[in-house]
Amino acid sequence: MPVLTFAASGATQLEGSFKVGPAIILISILVLFVLVGILFRAKDTTDFYAAGRGISKVGSGMAIASNWMSAASFLGMAALMYGSGYHGLAYVVGWTGGYVLLLILMAGQIRKYGKYTAADFIGDRYYSQTLRAVGAIIAILISISYCVGQFGGIGLMFKWVMGIDYAWAVIIGGAVVLAYTLISGMLGVTKNMQIQYIIIIISFIIPLFILTFKFDYFWLLPQVGYGSVVSDAVAGIPIAESQQLVNSFGHDFAMVPAPEYAMPWDPATGKTFYQWIAIAFSLMIGTAGLPHVIQRFYVVPKARDARWSVVWGLFFICILYWSAPAYAAFGKILSAHPEVGQLAKDAIVVYTAQLGDVHPLIVGFLAAGGVSAAFSTVSGLLVAGSSAFAHDLYVKVINPNAKPKNQLLAARLGTVLMAMIVTVIALAKLALIGQLVAVAFSLAGCTIFPLFLLGIWWSDSNKAGAIAGLVVGGIVSAISLSYFIAGKYGVTWPLHNFVDYWLGAWYFAIIGAPLAIIAHIIVSKITKETPLEIRKFLIEKVHS
Repeated sequence: MPVLTFAASGATQLEGSFKVGPAIILISILVLFVLVGILFRAKDTTDFYAAGRGISKVGSGMAIASNWMSAASFLGMAALMYGSGYHGLAYVVGWTGGYVLLLILMAGQIRKYGKYTAADFIGDRYYSQTLRAVGAIIAILISISYCVGQFGGIGLMFKWVMGIDYAWAVIIGGAVVLAYTLISGMLGVTKNMQIQYIIIIISFIIPLFILTFKFDYFWLLPQVGYGSVVSDAVAGIPIAESQQLVNSFGHDFAMVPAPEYAMPWDPATGKTFYQWIAIAFSLMIGTAGLPHVIQRFYVVPKARDARWSVVWGLFFICILYWSAPAYAAFGKILSAHPEVGQLAKDAIVVYTAQLGDVHPLIVGFLAAGGVSAAFSTVSGLLVAGSSAFAHDLYVKVINPNAKPKNQLLAARLGTVLMAMIVTVIALAKLALIGQLVAVAFSLAGCTIFPLFLLGIWWSDSNKAGAIAGLVVGGIVSAISLSYFIAGKYGVTWPLHNFVDYWLGAWYFAIIGAPLAIIAHIIVSKITKETPLEIRKFLIEKVHS
């Protein structure tokens, strides 16, 4: 241990150096992931797509939580709250509320429908191979969009641990997660997610106990104790009281009052009530439309297990979500000294632990937890995207007579192609991790969510209505993302400020989803009725 402690002393540096102790921890965890992937590797298409439908409800709940607690949750939520205070809580409310929607509206019904993928449901429910193909393409686009933020998180943590350039960190980290996803399929990925959840939670919680105890806040339950930290940030810390808050640089510092940090929609944040509500709404419905989340309900034996897996998933998720704001609050006060300055937001979780002078090996374990969070989500997304490519495009549309061996080959080729595309986009660093992920949610909310909501609960929903809803949702998505990308490259289009505010890239689903649902309903009402056999199936099988 003394050798490791000495070798890891470089971990107190915010950037630059290779950190031996954290590197050993990270590499050991990555080797474990690969070994689990090999041990539970997919032997056939059912294993690859749906984990053999043999995962327990608690195990599935852990996998859901791990799959959900991506780099956006582990790193991105604290980053958003560190940068914008109360406004960042919209992401916590939206992502958590989305699982409540899933529990109430979809989980059991999706499992009863008995398919493998989101596009599978769309093609069957709306009796259209074209819609199946479009659904598969949308699932792939959403998976790519979501993956970009995760690859960014992997890159940041590999950069911090290895002391290498961000581009190489993204490439190396992406190659590792790609390797074990190719071997594993959904079965190995799900088993890995259960291990990853344990790593994520332990690594995330331990530094909070240390920080709250060290700085004399209520440490027995850090998620409560950090409330006093927020109060200090809002009220300011006088020079006379700043002695207890000494960061790892030895700074004794005071802090000027920052009321906007905990006041909703304070003018100083530059954010408004509409934006807060729009983000929370878009993330809620987007959660209920994400292909890799929906696909998790197919891995359990029964519909009842699907519902309970969501309950367990919510419990496991809330442990981390309740804790993330504490890192933002401690980061705010520990980086208040001018010599520290504004830290890179997406790495604030690790930087906060460093500034709090937490032991380097524990900080290294925290960084490994961030990588685990990103890996668990990326693997689920890659399986969801490759399943859409192989199962819904290749088998169902292009080559219905494909042998299982060729199906697995197509799935693995799709996985490689997706990983390459994601790597290229991640290197562009278009936005914060949490914001990049929010784009995927809005896209899912405008396209897949209306199809599932109406497809499950309204028997009059038909093919023509589904097409109309997709067209409207797709147009709103295209407008928002086009303006966002143009703005990133310095191009200003007409009505840029108007579109940027009302159809922001993180929350355009608040406009797009209602319009898509309205279009879906109107067109369904004036066109040919849904076939009788589908109505009968909904009544007898899905809602029995």
